[in-house]
Amino acid sequence: MCWDWRGCRPKAEVGRGVDSVTLGRSISSSKESRGVVDFSTAKGLGMPSSAAGLLFALGLAQGGFACAQGSPPSIADCAAIQADQARLACYDRASGRLPVVAQTSGDAVPERTAMAAPAAPLSGGDTPSAVASRTPAETSLIDKAWAFDPGSNPFDISPYNPNYLLIGNFTNRINNRPFSPLFDALEAEDQDLDTTEARFQLSFKFRMWSTDDRRWGLWAAYSQMSQWQVYNDKISRPFRETNFMPELMVSYRPDISFGGFDWRLLNVGYNHQSNGRSDPISRSWDRIIASIGIERGNFALVLRPWVRIDEGDSDDDNPDITDYYGYGDITAFYTWRDHSFTLMGRGNPSTDKGAAQLTWMSPQVLGPLRVYVRAFTGYGDSLIDYNWKQNTIGIGMALNDIL
Repeated sequence: MCWDWRGCRPKAEVGRGVDSVTLGRSISSSKESRGVVDFSTAKGLGMPSSAAGLLFALGLAQGGFACAQGSPPSIADCAAIQADQARLACYDRASGRLPVVAQTSGDAVPERTAMAAPAAPLSGGDTPSAVASRTPAETSLIDKAWAFDPGSNPFDISPYNPNYLLIGNFTNRINNRPFSPLFDALEAEDQDLDTTEARFQLSFKFRMWSTDDRRWGLWAAYSQMSQWQVYNDKISRPFRETNFMPELMVSYRPDISFGGFDWRLLNVGYNHQSNGRSDPISRSWDRIIASIGIERGNFALVLRPWVRIDEGDSDDDNPDITDYYGYGDITAFYTWRDHSFTLMGRGNPSTDKGAAQLTWMSPQVLGPLRVYVRAFTGYGDSLIDYNWKQNTIGIGMALNDIL
């Protein structure tokens, strides 16, 4: 049989054929020992085409396996790699180190710790305990009203006394007496004032100086209250009374606890109050007033003792005003579900004269505005009425309460 596809050769030549060793050596040395059989080599060995094809297929299989298994790279090969991650992976293969298997969902994952923002530096007079005791969640009614928070504006401007407008304020006993001389001089036919009038007040305070921890402060304040006969067209709707009240005071936050209450306000200042008119209807007085505020939760008490500055009998428009106003007042303040209530009392026990005031403010109903109801009984509803007793009730809108 002839084994050469190019033609038969002599038997002696065929007899010389190749043994398995020679064939294996040829296969392993072909293509630079990369496991690929050179088809021309097989032909040169005098093998038929079918055998050469079989050897070629086996060589492909051997080469594929060799490519898959591949001998480990050398250290020199890895050192020549420029990319850091690829070079590290090459070193792992060269050393026989297995690649790291990614963690499964069941593996514990190290918990990341959130980085805390750096703490703000403390103000000059603050201590960590003092600042911690005045966190926003625990800010008191008094602290909020008087801006005792160390982070507040040192030049704070804010409401002081209630800012309100009573569209109707009814009294059971209107005071015509102070105006009778004026009506007589003008020969007015109708000298009666309406028992229903409007009443409004504007009031604000401004901190001019404070310490870094806001526990001390210097305040200026101004309040103006007017009673307006707006429904009395017979006498041209005049302002029956306007009271002006500038103040200058020093505030301090004691921060002392006793009996379940926290003492958080101590103010001392000068107060002037007048109606800005000339005789015979001029009314005015000057006082040194202290304000002491304590609180417990949503309840607060503000006690205000005062001393009148003597003006001398000749210049005093109302020398007996303390007979009716007394020497101080006390106001209770309570909040409940955004409603606020106040009850004020004052008087002079020696003369058995005084006054009381009850107010209610609703939650906000129109922007910042709240429904406001005010009831008063006794003497001194305004300076012109300091010695006039009456009962009044009014309703309207307000912007803020005393705290």
